[in-house]
Amino acid sequence: MKEKIPFDLKNTKYLKNIEFPSDLKKLNLMDLRELSDEIREFLIDTISKIGGHLGSSLGVVELTLALHYVFNTPKDKLIFDVGHQGYIHKILTGRKNSLFTIRQKDGISGFLKRSESEYDVFGAGHATTSLSAALGIATARDYLKKNNKVIAIIGDGSMTGGMAYEAMNNIGLLKKDIIVVLNDNKMSIAPNVWTLQNYFNDLLINESYNKFRSKIWNLTGKLDKKNSDRLRTIAARIEGGLKGVITPGMLFESLGFRYFGPFNGHNVVSLVKVLEEIKKLNVPVLVHIFTEKGKGPSYASKHFQKLHALNPFDKATGIELIKSKVPSYTKIFGEALTELARKDERIIGICAAMSDGTGLNILQQEFPKRYFDVGIAEQHAVTFSAGLATEGFTPVVAIYSTFLQRAFDQIVHDVALQKLPVIFSLDRGGLVGSDGPTHHGAFDLTYLRLIPNMVVMAPKDECELRNMLFTATQYKKGPIAMRYPRGEAIGVEIGDFEKIEIGKAEIVRKGKDVAILAIGNMVIHSEKAAALLSEIGISAEVVNMRFVKPLDREMLFDIFKRFDKILTIEDNTIVGGFGSAIVEFAESYRFKNDILMHGLPDKFIEHGKPAELYEMLKMDGKGIADIVKEILMKKTFKEVE
Repeated sequence: MKEKIPFDLKNTKYLKNIEFPSDLKKLNLMDLRELSDEIREFLIDTISKIGGHLGSSLGVVELTLALHYVFNTPKDKLIFDVGHQGYIHKILTGRKNSLFTIRQKDGISGFLKRSESEYDVFGAGHATTSLSAALGIATARDYLKKNNKVIAIIGDGSMTGGMAYEAMNNIGLLKKDIIVVLNDNKMSIAPNVWTLQNYFNDLLINESYNKFRSKIWNLTGKLDKKNSDRLRTIAARIEGGLKGVITPGMLFESLGFRYFGPFNGHNVVSLVKVLEEIKKLNVPVLVHIFTEKGKGPSYASKHFQKLHALNPFDKATGIELIKSKVPSYTKIFGEALTELARKDERIIGICAAMSDGTGLNILQQEFPKRYFDVGIAEQHAVTFSAGLATEGFTPVVAIYSTFLQRAFDQIVHDVALQKLPVIFSLDRGGLVGSDGPTHHGAFDLTYLRLIPNMVVMAPKDECELRNMLFTATQYKKGPIAMRYPRGEAIGVEIGDFEKIEIGKAEIVRKGKDVAILAIGNMVIHSEKAAALLSEIGISAEVVNMRFVKPLDREMLFDIFKRFDKILTIEDNTIVGGFGSAIVEFAESYRFKNDILMHGLPDKFIEHGKPAELYEMLKMDGKGIADIVKEILMKKTFKEVE
């Protein structure tokens, strides 16, 4: 844990006295404006020193203040859709003095986390989940005959995900008392609107108007059915037509929601007044607000992702203080794909709202017509790619490992079952560090290996990544997946593309005492372990298996004949992963060798720097060497704790 970052809260007028939402309610409404400025300064000062997801939280300072000011949290339930916008929520709910630990080992999470606070109603790491969770929570409330409010805060990017609309349809159908706040940072959903909108919204949220509306509706219901239906139809058309002309909310109204907005999401006084009126309603409501991602710093407008995620930076300029000398795997992938696309016009790149994060922005810049960002819709991305493959194209689906989990059914039924040559490029395979368990790519080798017709591979370095990508573009027998880690590559020399034989492993270090079978970036860690072992007279052979499926059976026969003790190492859960594949091979041929599987344990790994986590799990060079020393002292691996 790092030392506390100095920020003199004593110089703040209001923030120094805010520990929980109850403290907010002691303030006058107009005081919230100055408090917003203090929070924004505190957040920038802290994150500039430790890094983190800054832009989204800067955009919801006033909204979060207004929500906690108006509603009685934690009795009233706030469900945030994207955890990136939760930093202000944490500041206001007892974690202000812990903000300097966010996303660091043993510190608070960068996302909403139920075990961290009673105010964190539902864990949020992946997007488009808030509305479904809100419906479940509201339904439970009604069963238990409670009277609390349920409020879901969803970012506009999340509205590109189909799950959000599935939930909205169900909420509207059930007519549940749920408030949905659409945080629109002007990147999608609706255009700017004109000033008459403000007058109309004042009317719509007015208590007298809503009483009048209800009375008219009830009175028409007392007429005979023919006249009642006719008058209600006319009234609905008049109101619907007016809203359709001056609001973008007809979609939401048609799903069963009362629509209000759009409002200025940075006018905290206005937001409080709006929410005070809306909380009196007991029907599905959608409140549409406009915010600015990265609100505050002058340099935010020049930042491509509006300060989405940053390393420590100069808070005066926004320039990151840590500059890597080695390119990232992400950049190397993007450049390699673009290089291959120059030679093959059938190559098309697809991502799910992560062009910059996956490196596809490089392809986009050179071949914009061969690049598709489908939004936060991984299922659609996979089946869209399957359709492209049926027509002879080479789709490359670039999605983070943890997010591709959401499209498992589509991978199985729409791609693998039909043996379609779709290429899956899984960035962030293995431990990703500060984002923690919702973002660790801990399961991909397992959930991909079990699918028939699927080839699964992982490169040991950037040169092998390029060659595997090239190999994948040449493979036409079915789907093929390549996973690689987040962050800097190794720094090896890159040459021309070379095709790798499918399923072929390589020995990277000869030995005679023990065999270490490694996959992906664990190869480098295993080589470091072998070097440490050699210093004490232990000769370890290191094999870069390259492929989890198919396995190099010829190589494995040789290894199992030459070594009594074999260690498998992977940056993936040991449940059903690479090590399991090796054990299954041994069992199928009745080998009796001692095999120890080493990798991520069967539990969720918390956040922290990758180096810290590898050390903790004994998956760095020293940790692997220590395990080898221990197992060589035992008669069988069963004796190893």
